[in-house]
Amino acid sequence: MTNFFNYVSYLKFAPLWTDILLYLLIFMVMVFFLSIRRNPTMLEPWKKVIQRPLNIVVMMLLSLFILIATIDSLHIEVLPNHPMVKNYPNTYGAGQSKSLLDLLLKDAIEHQEVSYSAPFALYGFNKENITKNGKILREYPRLLYSGHHLKNDVDRTNDIFEKLGSAFVISVFLIVLSITPKWIFNKISKKKKNTSIFPRKTFLVTLYFIFFIVSFIGLSLSDYHILGTSKIGEDVLYEAIKSIRTGVLIGTLTTLVMLPFAIFLGILAGYLRGWIDDVIQYLYTTLSSIPGVLLIAASVLSLQVLMASHSNWFVSMAERSDARLLALCIILGVTSWTGLCRLLRAEALKLREIDYVLAARSLGVSHFKIMLKHLLPNMSHIILISIALDFSGLVLAEAVLSYIGVGVDPTSYSWGSMINGARLEMSRIPVVWWSLTAAFIFMFTLVLSANIFADSLRDAFDPRMRDQK
Repeated sequence: MTNFFNYVSYLKFAPLWTDILLYLLIFMVMVFFLSIRRNPTMLEPWKKVIQRPLNIVVMMLLSLFILIATIDSLHIEVLPNHPMVKNYPNTYGAGQSKSLLDLLLKDAIEHQEVSYSAPFALYGFNKENITKNGKILREYPRLLYSGHHLKNDVDRTNDIFEKLGSAFVISVFLIVLSITPKWIFNKISKKKKNTSIFPRKTFLVTLYFIFFIVSFIGLSLSDYHILGTSKIGEDVLYEAIKSIRTGVLIGTLTTLVMLPFAIFLGILAGYLRGWIDDVIQYLYTTLSSIPGVLLIAASVLSLQVLMASHSNWFVSMAERSDARLLALCIILGVTSWTGLCRLLRAEALKLREIDYVLAARSLGVSHFKIMLKHLLPNMSHIILISIALDFSGLVLAEAVLSYIGVGVDPTSYSWGSMINGARLEMSRIPVVWWSLTAAFIFMFTLVLSANIFADSLRDAFDPRMRDQK
């Protein structure tokens, strides 16, 4: 216990601005779902969402991505004289701000090779001059860390299958451990068999595969480079996992910036009409007429000049890259609220002529209360669907912007940066395919899950879809 407190005493939390905003957003989502439980009108559509097996799968995948982003947003600064600084200098460098995810994946950080290597490879991808028995030979060099525990190279296949078997056993144990308490409780209380239409089997199968993948990665991370290494010898799986935080932050924090503009201006324009409607229409029409990529690129480049001329604003590179990421979220939010604003304006024009709104107005209810209590709740389905759809679009937008060099800071991890770094290697023979493939799989999984989830929200919340059924 004393050693544990000595270990912790050399660590202190050092949250970045994006960390704080992500915590705030998670807190708001938790409050939102707690309020739903007391509102039968909102609770009923959510029950329909979780009744479909496919929705359960994508919701669990999205939850996994958000969990990883949250763990990666718990930044810790390691103080000098920490006991682990000598053993893990790259992970626990004194004065460096590292996330909790970095500490969990410290083996991937420390086990850095010289250059490219294929997934699960034991030898480098490029030939080098190697001296053997006094002769200089041109051969593939043995990797420093991948397979370092093997006595012979031929043992690699058996070792990988052993790790797969261990991951299978661990996953089964975790599943049994997760369902046993509820089973015992039902037996003791003699509760009847669960007759709810929640797809429990789908939930357990998806949870098993998540446990299996996480267990296999945990068992193999210190012994192999599961998805190979990059040009500088960095583990590609580590880069792809670290890029999750960037993708989730771009999709969530940008939405946090966009929603106030879209909701306030859209409802205001549709309900009040007149010159206010004309001004707001002119504003979002003018903003929409400017090519989005050019507007964002000009804003980011101006920001780069400002940050370069005021380098004293940032104490470390982590703060600088975090400030650029936050600024990119703000820029994307300010330039992407027009679509939702137009939808809400059209809906407000329709709802302002509904009987209950006319009755409230004739009774002298203030315009603010009418917009807050009558218009906004009836637009919740549009807002929820737009948030889910915009999330996937913003993740893809970040990848495109990073690909053309105006996205996140070069020191930050992102799927767009991985694709940009891998594009030149696609023309070489043999092809270095694993960096591009890893970025594509992770980004595709996140975007596809968000799109399916958005479709399920539309089916459950859109009154027109409910009427058709």
